[in-house]
Amino acid sequence: MSHLHKRMLLVAVLVALLLVSFTAAASAAPEIKLASVTWTGVTIKTELAMAVLESLGYEAENKVLAVPFVYTALDAGDVDAFLGNWMPSMASIADKFFQKGSVIPYVANMPGAKYTLAVPTFCAEAGLKDFSDIAQFGEDLDHQIHGIEAGNDGNLIIRDMIEKNMFDLGKFELVPSSEVAMLAEVQSREKQKRCIVFLGWAPHSMNERIDMTYLTGSTNETFGPNDGTATVWTNIRKGFAEDQPNVAKLFKNMVFPVAMMNQIMTTLYKDKSLTHLEAGLQWVKAHPESYKGWLEGVTTADGKPGIPAFEAYLENNP
Repeated sequence: MSHLHKRMLLVAVLVALLLVSFTAAASAAPEIKLASVTWTGVTIKTELAMAVLESLGYEAENKVLAVPFVYTALDAGDVDAFLGNWMPSMASIADKFFQKGSVIPYVANMPGAKYTLAVPTFCAEAGLKDFSDIAQFGEDLDHQIHGIEAGNDGNLIIRDMIEKNMFDLGKFELVPSSEVAMLAEVQSREKQKRCIVFLGWAPHSMNERIDMTYLTGSTNETFGPNDGTATVWTNIRKGFAEDQPNVAKLFKNMVFPVAMMNQIMTTLYKDKSLTHLEAGLQWVKAHPESYKGWLEGVTTADGKPGIPAFEAYLENNP
């Protein structure tokens, strides 16, 4: 083979490789990166969002992080969205990123939630009803307030209350744990009729499993006014709505009523063989109006109607 022929063959091979590479890149599914935390409700929402995205032809990734790292990841553009921004309790972590403009609050996905301190009801009946009552029960409580994972916004609020001696809590200590371990401790003490103050929220199956009472007395400096009434938001990184307008439309449509989430969590609690996604899909299949609302005006990654694509996914995932 002549030198010229060899060069022509080499050029032809390179062109072919470039065409293959270009075609693969062009056909690759767009990747959407979600951040989540290890809370049951946020996990359910995130898993459902990933299922919808995958049914539409997107690649979806879930990065499980502590709350402060969720916001540094959004700020850096390492993740695209977070469906678990509980406000006002996360304000101390999230507000600086909202003010900077690197993270967009975007849409309220679950109004009417609750997030504040709680006690077993027998403790409330004994007089522990308000934040101002906690210090009086110090010995009964071992001067402890129980939270969840380190770095969580609720833990930070509790720590701030202790460090600033709010409600005379200066002698107390925060006991960080996890959602599962904290609730196991609450149930153990409930059986022993020993009082405990812990982080409580709704929606969550704890409200069905534990005879519990939320404390009154929350302030702007703690869990917000109205005794811990909260709104959960979907946050997106700066530029995401412009980069992925179709997915941004989906996220704007994805709302999760408190009643829906309570039912899914109760199902999960009663049937421990189910995964978060299975319990969520079970509810969605029984309430098709939910996903039809989510997918209104939303298409697949290649521009086809979104609802039939997700319904095909549901049929293949009984």
